[in-house]
Amino acid sequence: MNTPAFLSALAPRRIVIFRALQLGDMLCAVPALRALREAAPDAHIALIGLPWAQSFVDRYADLVDELIVFPGAVGFPEQPESDAQLPDFFEQMRARRFDLAIQLHGSGGIANDLLFEFGARACAGFVQPEETVRQGCFIGWPDDLPESERYLALTSALGAPASDRQLSFPLDARDADEYAELVAVHGVEAERLVLIHPGAQLPSRRWPAERFAGVADNLAADGWQIAITGTVAETPLTGAVLGAMTSPALHLAGATSLGGLAALVAHARLVVCNDTGISHIAAAVRTSSVVIASGSDTRRWAPLDHARHLVLADYPACRPCSFRECPYGHPCALNVSVEQVVDAARTQLAHVLGAHRGAPHALHACGYPFTELPHAA
Repeated sequence: MNTPAFLSALAPRRIVIFRALQLGDMLCAVPALRALREAAPDAHIALIGLPWAQSFVDRYADLVDELIVFPGAVGFPEQPESDAQLPDFFEQMRARRFDLAIQLHGSGGIANDLLFEFGARACAGFVQPEETVRQGCFIGWPDDLPESERYLALTSALGAPASDRQLSFPLDARDADEYAELVAVHGVEAERLVLIHPGAQLPSRRWPAERFAGVADNLAADGWQIAITGTVAETPLTGAVLGAMTSPALHLAGATSLGGLAALVAHARLVVCNDTGISHIAAAVRTSSVVIASGSDTRRWAPLDHARHLVLADYPACRPCSFRECPYGHPCALNVSVEQVVDAARTQLAHVLGAHRGAPHALHACGYPFTELPHAA
């Protein structure tokens, strides 16, 4: 029953989507969620996700109506791995009588086993090469596609083709107010602002703090205002970058909510970061970036706009990496030099200067509407 007419034939009124992942993963699914909403504008769409994702549902209220918190399961490392709460969870899901359950969590396998326990009238998702045939609309995991395109392949198979393939991150008045407070309290100058974001969830995905400091010092010497960003939990790391710098910088780790950080990114001229959530925010708000990709599968996770976003990566035999901590001396990170990142950053900033016809001190302050920021093409 895997045909383009699947969704229209089913005419689902209640849809549930399983994707219990972190911010960057969720942002990559936005184009697929948008396509699904366009194809089923009147359906109630629920997301089975991690507890933090309530903020995602609130921000994307036009795409998703409700969060159902996933209790965790063995094989799903984003939460404590236990099946203890699954029987009650499955009972609650079956009582909801969903018309369609969609597995957007990953390539298949145990995620599909869980999906069929939800008791929906029909199921859809991905299957791995050697996986048992699944009833419903299932496609083979498209391993050669970028992350966002994988999920659009599934929505297209469902009969929900994409009219817009771009990531998005809607910003609201609260985000604007938070940004204005950063300007007032910290002296943020949007016209020459460069963000340095040294964190990533996995240590194996982090470029060394002292190298971020070297990049920041070089760009500060060029006249750019440096702001170091991160979460409260990342303040030891951001503090290490600040401590290794010889130039002054704003230390904004823990100073913003997610929306405030996105507003800051939207006003910045450049983001220099690891391959992590903020790189997807930069792509969503169309701010140029330089991404140091350590360990990750760049074919899968690199931003689609290769002009606006430059990805620097080294490819030892152990890549892509499956380790939390690198056991091999971290060559994929150490083989990317400060000089390479500085050169890439200057290239991106030169495009920004060309777009705005001036040096850093001569650029006009932002003040742009959040929906259409005119960054460099």
